[in-house]
Amino acid sequence: MVTATALEAELLELAGAVPDPELPVLTLRELGVLRGVRVHGTDTVDVDLTPTYTGCPAVEAMSLDIERVLRAHGMREVTVRTVLTPAWSTDDITPEGRRKLQEFGIAPPRLHAASDPVPLTLGPTRTHGTETGIHGAADPVRCPHCGSADTELLSRFSSTACKALRRCLACREPFDHFKEL
Repeated sequence: MVTATALEAELLELAGAVPDPELPVLTLRELGVLRGVRVHGTDTVDVDLTPTYTGCPAVEAMSLDIERVLRAHGMREVTVRTVLTPAWSTDDITPEGRRKLQEFGIAPPRLHAASDPVPLTLGPTRTHGTETGIHGAADPVRCPHCGSADTELLSRFSSTACKALRRCLACREPFDHFKEL
């Protein structure tokens, strides 16, 4: 007989392996949006999911994909709850997720301490290839193609609201940068 804890761990693994609909190179576990599962009885499960930002349009697709995977595994009733507290942060992306973003050609977000505020600037922030970043230090956004820190912001928004469009001034390639939250 499988214990509830073992079943929860198994279901968490299955739900965590679901690809993100906007960044299919990442799983929901690697993105850090899957918060937990709770089993009730033998075939009912509640799943907690935190969106990358309030109103994220991908939450519905994530929920449907989680429901499909867990139902295929024998769960009769699957409830996916959107949980907003604690808020998701780009620090929740796993090291494996950061590596995959880099390999996919997306500059991963820079790390910051969860207790530190994320700085907000209202104008262009490029200064000789760096920008004012976490803790007020010059913190470069590196090109995922060549590794150069000499990059510029082209648009604060890219293919999704969580990414900005940048260009490398060394290799001249445009790339997405997963913005820090």
